[in-house]
Parts: sequence; C-alpha cells; structure tokens
Amino acid sequence: MSDTNLVYAYAVLRRTPEAAAATARLRGVAGEPIHLVEPAVTGPQLAFAVGHVPPADYADAPLQAHLDDLDWLESTVRSHHAVVAALVASGAAVLPLRLATVYRDVNGARQALDTRRGYFLNLLDRLTGHVELGVKLYAAPDITPPDAAPESAQDPVTGLGVGRAYQVIRRRRQRRNEEAWRTVALAAARVTETAGALAVDRVAHTPERGSLAGSAPGTNVGNDAYLVPAGRVDAFRTGILAAAQGVPGLRVEITGPWAPYSFALQPEPHEETAA
Repeated sequence: MSDTNLVYAYAVLRRTPEAAAATARLRGVAGEPIHLVEPAVTGPQLAFAVGHVPPADYADAPLQAHLDDLDWLESTVRSHHAVVAALVASGAAVLPLRLATVYRDVNGARQALDTRRGYFLNLLDRLTGHVELGVKLYAAPDITPPDAAPESAQDPVTGLGVGRAYQVIRRRRQRRNEEAWRTVALAAARVTETAGALAVDRVAHTPERGSLAGSAPGTNVGNDAYLVPAGRVDAFRTGILAAAQGVPGLRVEITGPWAPYSFALQPEPHEETAA
C-alpha cells in the first residue's frame, strides 16, 4: 500500500471484535480492503472504518470531476453503501459518513476521532438499536396541485354555447381535482402524524420533482425519513399502511430498514486532501 494513498472513511462505530471481524471481510469504493482506525487518545473504543484510496481519483480536483460522471458516482455510492450495510448487518451501531469523506492520512483520521469523541459517543448511544425507514407519499397521476381558487357554485351547462360549456366543464374538473387533492393532503398529514407517533425522530426531506422522482407515478407529496426502534419496524409498516388504506389517489412507499443516514450528522474532515 503506497504511503501517498488517502484515507477514505465510511463510518464511525465502536471497536468490538465483531466489528473488526466484519470489517476484515469488506472491500471499498476502490476495491481496497477495509480496516478500523482508532483514535490516538485512549478511552472509550471508537473507530473509523476506512480504506486507502488513490489520490488520482479521490484528491479534491479529480474527485470533483468524478462527481459529474454519473456512472462513476453510482458505482461509488453503491460501494460506499455496501460497506455501511455490511457493518450494520454485523450488529454494530454505525454512524454512516457522507460520501467521499477523505483524510490526507491515518493521523488526520485519528485526530478527527479525538476531536469529536464526545459527539460520536452520544450519537452512537442515541442510535443504537434503531434503524431508518423512508416513507414517500404520492398523489395519483391524475390528481395535480391546484393552480387556481375553486369555484363556489356549479355552473349550468345546458343552454350555453360550445365555448362557454367547455369552460364550465373545465371548471368542474378543476373543482373535482382540488377536492381530490385536499383529500390526499389530509390523508398524507394523517400518515405523517401516525409515523411520528411510531418513530422517535423524523427528518423531512424535500419532495422529489422532475428527474429526481424517477419513474414513480404521480406527484411526490411527502418524502420523510424516520428513526425507528429495530423491534418496531413491522408495527411501523403496519401502522403507516393502515393510516393510508382506503384513501383514493394516495400511494405509500416504505423503504428500509437502512443505516440511519439521515440522523447521523456528517463530520467535516479535520484535514483537507491535497488538490
């Protein structure tokens, strides 16, 4: 391993024999073996799960160029997540780090662990035994956000010219859409309230629009992450689906369980990599 390689940190975890054994079987974003790096100061056993990666890809300038390469980015995200998921599967309490958290060397990584020891330990205590579940709420494709105030009364159609009749029909359809949208919005609020009662924390992400929404049909009206006790995952799913059941035009998508990405605040590298 070249001394010029950078240190890519995947997660913070407690140093246990089980975590060390799980880490030893993993490979990272550059196909590199993963190992644990401990802080320089003695105390409660924290560690980074790290790999050594080439500066040609992970120093600042080439990394910024790579982030515009969607194929490279997708492969890196998958590899990063695979390391974190394997650590979670080993039973370790894990704080996943942001993509491409890179230190110049092992000493820089150790110094970061020392500097934020108390923060990491408190967060690990809070997240131990919990997972993240995602809840996305969609309005059916034929229900769209209202673009005008609703009409207050039904307009007669008979006796009107074709142009006027068309306008009346259009307003009626608009009113029906607005009523359907209100129904979906109220149901979405009820689902969110139910989820909040079953979880211990919530992060409200921005609803996905355009290309970010992918191929999912309809309008994304809710895109939240919930921190849920591991033993309550089935009850959470059941409660959410029950809250949405029977609501026309509302679709619920529940994902996970995941490592608690949305609840592990990401530390900035203590030492920036060389350009």
